[in-house]
Amino acid sequence: MPFTASAIRRITLLAALALPSAVLAQPAPFTPEQREAIGGIVREYLVKNPEVLQEAFAELERRMQQAEQAGRAEVLTSERAKLENSPRDFVLGNPQGDVTMVEFLDYNCGYCKRAVADVKALIKSDPKLRVVIKDFPVLGPGSVEASRVALAAKAQLSGDKLYEFHTKLMERRGQANAESAKAVAKEVGLDMARLEKELQSSEIDATLQENMGLGEKLGINGTPGFVIGNEVIAGAVGVEPLRAVISNTRK
Repeated sequence: MPFTASAIRRITLLAALALPSAVLAQPAPFTPEQREAIGGIVREYLVKNPEVLQEAFAELERRMQQAEQAGRAEVLTSERAKLENSPRDFVLGNPQGDVTMVEFLDYNCGYCKRAVADVKALIKSDPKLRVVIKDFPVLGPGSVEASRVALAAKAQLSGDKLYEFHTKLMERRGQANAESAKAVAKEVGLDMARLEKELQSSEIDATLQENMGLGEKLGINGTPGFVIGNEVIAGAVGVEPLRAVISNTRK
């Protein structure tokens, strides 16, 4: 099987790391003949001992995961206030809850639609849970349009009415875009002239930029993405895995 470009880059890195320090410390550059000889030695060794590559790849993956986890931990510490208490987001459940679950979502994401029932179930069964919703439109222009309308609707809605709007838009069939989001806004009784005015607000752009920046820093590249305590959870994993993380965070 031919190696991918990514695999070749890793092999190159691993081969460089494997060279003895005495070789790396050579005061003069290698001659073409020496480089060819070293390449032949490395190739011959790897052909005769291919399991070395598997072991090296496993170790490299482990180190990369450790680095990623360390990076996320640093972001979770430095950006905690913006992540959990930004005035730009809206809160479900208990606003004074002892555990906060943050959800990054896209109104065109099928998995996000599936997760609506999970979030509802968690809120219903856990009176101490606080849920923060962050618009994270990564699935195209329609998603951006729908999120802009949802954020504009916040000027007229709060609490249960805002949750109703969010749920109706998430559960609506078909493509989510400005048209479908405005249809939901009209259905829940919004002042449409005011909504159009709010859509021009620079605050909407600032909110989306903030959310996208946080998602990028946390390595969230799809939806839904959940953050609970120090855990970042990718995908619609279901009620029980989320409940387990909430319980562990509470401990």
